[in-house]
Amino acid sequence: MEEENQDKSCKTPRWRLLKRELNNLSQADFKDKIGQSDIIIVDVRTSKEFEISHIKDAIHLDYFAEDFWDEVEQLDKAKDILVYCRTGRRSIRACTLMKNGGFAVDKVFNLEGGFVEWVANYPDAVTLG
Repeated sequence: MEEENQDKSCKTPRWRLLKRELNNLSQADFKDKIGQSDIIIVDVRTSKEFEISHIKDAIHLDYFAEDFWDEVEQLDKAKDILVYCRTGRRSIRACTLMKNGGFAVDKVFNLEGGFVEWVANYPDAVTLG
């Protein structure tokens, strides 16, 4: 009887499952990739977060905006797309949407640790206000 009442659901948060299917770059690898040509850096945080500070040369596509997917579809699919958010969860979701929406898996990259770690590691690569 005790076994019937045990919770047998998966204990792994969904975002971790999604993350395993993506190209996740360390902070250093993301920085190296930024130095290459033919890339697009996408910040998927809110407008307020982006206005305070962001990675140099990033474009802003708010993950929570109604037109998020319409804006994503306008991106050049031939370029590598580097995606980040504050801690990595929104960027995981955004990368998953891109992957499922027809973007080549080898062209979409997620920043491990997000912008919070980026600011700590590369303060000179941050644009303020």
